[in-house]
Amino acid sequence: MKLYAHPASTTSRPILMFCAEQDIEVENITIDLFSGAHKEATYLAVNPNGMIPAIDDDGFILSKCSAILKYLADKIGSPTYPQEVQARARVNEIMDWANTQFYREIAYHLVYPQVFPNQARATDELTQSVVDWGLERLKPLLETLDHGWHTFPAGSVYLTGADITIADYLAANLAACGDIIGTDWSSVPNIERWLNAMKARPSWAEVHGPINAFIASLEGKEFTTIR
Repeated sequence: MKLYAHPASTTSRPILMFCAEQDIEVENITIDLFSGAHKEATYLAVNPNGMIPAIDDDGFILSKCSAILKYLADKIGSPTYPQEVQARARVNEIMDWANTQFYREIAYHLVYPQVFPNQARATDELTQSVVDWGLERLKPLLETLDHGWHTFPAGSVYLTGADITIADYLAANLAACGDIIGTDWSSVPNIERWLNAMKARPSWAEVHGPINAFIASLEGKEFTTIR
């Protein structure tokens, strides 16, 4: 199985972690986002949308992080994607929420405009306006995830209970975008505990090496962030 990904890609890292922890053998094909390789004809033949990640499982090509995680978990019969209908529905619900509302606000409205020039707006004032708007929209989402929903039942470590699911792999990597701008997670203690547990997993350091190096390069810069 071929995995087209890049360690700097937020949506590649959940799959890289999952494959490492579930002992799924893949041929890692790094698609260099910074050189625009994801928009070149060679990769567009794999995924015409020009986005990573994608997999090629003996001719079956699949894109989108959430879809790939579900496919891989089902393929190997992993308990991280429960078979019981309501437990599976809960995982699907959280993944859909994380991949739409949550990811849009934390990444594309708060973090990315501050650190990636191609995500900034035409003027500094417009960029700051987007960032401020994103922060205000993100705050209630964090409160909901932390203590206002059915996540972290009975003070569990993981989103749906005592055991990790593919929702954790996806959502934790999306949330960790906040680390790029120095987010202080202490105001949302359930999220902080969960992220610490995810970061303690063996695959986290391995997969996050490049992005951690990028974060270190930003030391000393001031960002609008969650306090």
